[in-house]
Amino acid sequence: MAEAPGRRRGGRSHRGGEADGSGIREPALSHRVGRSLRGHGGRGLVGPARRVRPLPSRGVSVPRFLVIGGGPAGVAAASVAAAGGAAVTLVEAEVLGGASQLRECIPSKALAASISGLAGIRARGHLGSADPGPLRPDPARLAERRLSIAALLSETERGRLEALGVDIRAGRARFTGARTAAVASAGGEDTLEFDCALIATGSVPRVPPWVAPDGERILTSRQVYRLTQAPEEVVVVGAGATGVEFAHLLSSLGSRVVLLASRGRVLPQSDPEAAAALEEEFADRGVVVLRGARAREIRDADGRVEVVAEDGRTAGGSHALLAVGLLPATAGLGLDAAGVSLAGEAVAVDASQRTTTPHIFAAGDVTGGPMLSSVAAAEGTVAGRRALGLPAAPVEHTAAAQAVYTDPEVAWVGLQEDPAAASGRRVRVTRARFAANPRALMTARPRGFAKVISDSGDETILGGVVVGAQAAELIGILALAVRAGLRRDDLAGTLLAYPSLAETLAEAAAGPQRDGAPRAS
Repeated sequence: MAEAPGRRRGGRSHRGGEADGSGIREPALSHRVGRSLRGHGGRGLVGPARRVRPLPSRGVSVPRFLVIGGGPAGVAAASVAAAGGAAVTLVEAEVLGGASQLRECIPSKALAASISGLAGIRARGHLGSADPGPLRPDPARLAERRLSIAALLSETERGRLEALGVDIRAGRARFTGARTAAVASAGGEDTLEFDCALIATGSVPRVPPWVAPDGERILTSRQVYRLTQAPEEVVVVGAGATGVEFAHLLSSLGSRVVLLASRGRVLPQSDPEAAAALEEEFADRGVVVLRGARAREIRDADGRVEVVAEDGRTAGGSHALLAVGLLPATAGLGLDAAGVSLAGEAVAVDASQRTTTPHIFAAGDVTGGPMLSSVAAAEGTVAGRRALGLPAAPVEHTAAAQAVYTDPEVAWVGLQEDPAAASGRRVRVTRARFAANPRALMTARPRGFAKVISDSGDETILGGVVVGAQAAELIGILALAVRAGLRRDDLAGTLLAYPSLAETLAEAAAGPQRDGAPRAS
């Protein structure tokens, strides 16, 4: 008799489609985070497999839902399916909550928050207090803080899933057929049968073919946390979100940083004004940005590393950090055995998150869409509902807010000014600066601006940008405006708390404007 698959939550959804029920057949985080993967019996992460009550055979209408991957996509899907009555088994190979989430995203943001707090203390002189003198970050305490946050988040996810009856298993799953999977764990290998399944294995750091990270001098964005001290001098390869965040973090910890940007600026996917503001801050703190420098080699140089760009420029340091994007984690899943096809490097899915095998779904980074936790969770929710035969609208990726946790923070959502111009769409751009915002002046954080992008005809808000303190929080207002189809006057006329940073968004909606006529490329 088949064992019951367990429930979990997570996912992203791409495109939509009507539900037809075909998914169901009637019938070194550190020792604190990795410990439960070693079967010690503790809570908080993936613990040892629990004994599962066998389900009736397929003759009854209790669908067996197998979720492979315990990140945001898997957790969301498992939660939805379990709440809907499915028997859910969730298999996670590394850490409940997702390795990408808890070993990259949360640690870097926790470190950024610590550094921001220390910067606030240093600014006491501007706030009316005596100068506290030099403040030295304690690497051990910073590490303990980020690890404890990750462990708490993982434990919280475990509690939620277990309350829903999800069977959580530590191990690696691979398909052995269209309705069977093998789960390898410390105790051996088990075979599970399922009626529907979700692939939510996330992503791994992309490693170019011309380099082999050693985890000591040449590091990926996950390996960097092994360091016990800030490196003397770091060459960061890649100037997207991950690259600029690490350039900010490491320079704040005292490292000398050289940042290689393969294109003409940092954050090439963001607003040019926002990127320029961040580059100005980098220049002030001594970060060297090599624009148009695409790395082609990292070589040893007398105990140091040297990064060589395609144009011959070089940058040397004690360490090199690779931040060149993420790769969908599809290796070892046995996709061929299940009839699941890839689209390039990612699992191919349709509008309802279905793969080429209709009762197997995929969500999150593994599908190759926007690699954001919010998108993954939304897609997982869609996949979980579709697997139960329930309707679910596809996720609107363009309405997903994105943030970069530097100082200043940079955030954006929806249609941006340059893409609008390139497409020939006429937009209106209105903006305001935080320099005259009372709250920004009170907190000694007056840098930055807010920009609202709207249709030049009906003034519907299409997108926006925020650069400055709390930008990651403020962008949520514009994200809601984009999703709800609000007009500029809706935002400009909102009665906000005074004083607040959010007032600058309302001012931007009502403020000085310029028409974004189509520009020649």
